[in-house]
Amino acid sequence: MSTQTLQVEEVTIKFAGDSGDGMQLTGTEFTTNTALTGSDLATFPDFPAEIRAPQGTLPGVSGYQLHFGSRLIFTPGDTCDVLVAMNAAALKANLSTLKKGGTIIADTAGFDTKNLRLAKADSNPMEDGTLDGYQVIKMDITKLTRDCLKDLQLGTKEKDRSKNMFVLGFLYWMYNRTMDSTIFFLESKFKKKPDILEANLRALKAGYFFGDTTETFTTRYEVKAAPMQPGRYRSIMGNQALVIGLITAAQKANLPLFYGSYPITPASDILHGLAQYKHYGVSTFQAEDEIAAICSAIGAAYGGSLAITGTSGPGMALKAEAMGLAVMLELPLVICNIQRGGPSTGLPTKTEQADLLQALYGRNGECPMPVLAAHSPSDCFETAIEACRIALEHMTPVILLSDGYIANGAEPWRFPKADDIPAINVSFKTTLAEGETYMPYLRNEKLVRQWAIPGTKGLQHRIGGLEKEDGTGSVSYSPANHEYMVKIREAKVEKIADYLPLQTIDSGPDKGELLVLGWGSTYGAIKSAVTELNAEGYQVAHAHLRHLRPLPKNLGEILHNYQKVLIPEINAGQLVKIIRDTFLIPAHQFNKIQGLPLFKNELKTAILQVLAS
Repeated sequence: MSTQTLQVEEVTIKFAGDSGDGMQLTGTEFTTNTALTGSDLATFPDFPAEIRAPQGTLPGVSGYQLHFGSRLIFTPGDTCDVLVAMNAAALKANLSTLKKGGTIIADTAGFDTKNLRLAKADSNPMEDGTLDGYQVIKMDITKLTRDCLKDLQLGTKEKDRSKNMFVLGFLYWMYNRTMDSTIFFLESKFKKKPDILEANLRALKAGYFFGDTTETFTTRYEVKAAPMQPGRYRSIMGNQALVIGLITAAQKANLPLFYGSYPITPASDILHGLAQYKHYGVSTFQAEDEIAAICSAIGAAYGGSLAITGTSGPGMALKAEAMGLAVMLELPLVICNIQRGGPSTGLPTKTEQADLLQALYGRNGECPMPVLAAHSPSDCFETAIEACRIALEHMTPVILLSDGYIANGAEPWRFPKADDIPAINVSFKTTLAEGETYMPYLRNEKLVRQWAIPGTKGLQHRIGGLEKEDGTGSVSYSPANHEYMVKIREAKVEKIADYLPLQTIDSGPDKGELLVLGWGSTYGAIKSAVTELNAEGYQVAHAHLRHLRPLPKNLGEILHNYQKVLIPEINAGQLVKIIRDTFLIPAHQFNKIQGLPLFKNELKTAILQVLAS
């Protein structure tokens, strides 16, 4: 039977199954393959919060969502066109995200009596009418995989681990793709395990040819390349981009890089990533706890390195006193906070923008620090460089905010040219003029003190957390000196605004009815919603903040160019408090606290409600 190929502009696929079903790997491989076709894309890996949750249960469902198209893509999609469900729990947990009329690819082996019981299903949704209105592709993927591997000397469990490759092969056929990228990946990953390699290659090809030879499937789909800026691209995740950005900053500053960290989800990948780059002068240290991690980084900064530490919300709480020490010492340090749901252990694998107020104020005393936020996976590269530049050129610790959605999500990243990235200016105090006495807290026009490497002749100076005397750095209990030092440290941070780019409007009119002001990972949803509303004739604009302290100097002027301001956040309302307090405007807020990113359509509804209010 002949097949037809339909051109579609965009598709959203969600892979869902048990943690052991390999859905993250399947999604990642399909994403890599998609990137090679030139389509734009955005992803949303959705990990279970429980470690080793019982197989077949709702808490154990792992998902990976991919939105790709022949136009520019800014979000992983509100709802799915295709849902791959490896068992009953995966279907139950994700059916609400599937569009009516969408396609379900189901492994019928995952809907037996045991799986239905584990998923707490009253009946089999494959038979009770639950899936009426959807296109259901039923395949006994487990049996088909075992059949194609029956002559291999592997156990049943080992064979079953290849069933995700069967699904992937079928989808490559369905979307008119080649298997080359995944074959290359498998050959590289399992070159020392020939039996495992053979099993995965057979399953991948069996899935592809199952679609090709089974007359049930008469339609294939194709998504053309997106109109993207010419250049070399790769698919990149947020933490990967952060790693490359930090290394780039170290190279541009001509400094060794030190990363001190304690493993914590979703920041651990930064430690894993940096550990692979020792040949670029990178030193990584896995400390025994969060306090040791940041204190080791402070020591590295004192010794003249580009010092970085990374964590998530609970770790930020533990690092707070040491951050105050870095502020008191006025040493360059970058603290990467990959946010997740809280408080306490909270939602370790779910995303949230919960730590903005903690970043701005979460330390004892008057303890000002610059705060930046990345807005997408690829933007982590530039934000990392910017955070390092501010830390080194203004001699201050800096907080860089990302979150689980950005860290684990992926999108195409265009390789920059090294010559297009400005150098980071670093100068050490190395000598004393004749008759000069070293003054470690003597400041320049930026209010920045000098950086002296320990052991430099004549530049001995005292460090510690006690208040410093202006100029000399000696311990001082003078009330007047303390007030002066508190104010000068704050003035130094606020003066950074003189060296920052002015805020721009991302999309929409320069003046109008409504400005949607965002920060961090809300970027894609806001960009998509505002773009659609502009096309529908609404006077709505979008501005997105990278610099949260100090704020851009022209932000107040921009805010007053609009009748209303709406601030969407994945928290209970944090930036909105800062904007209301700083600029005395009655900003509206839209908040979501579900461990999920913002969806475009829910934000569009909120914007229209504000316009109508």
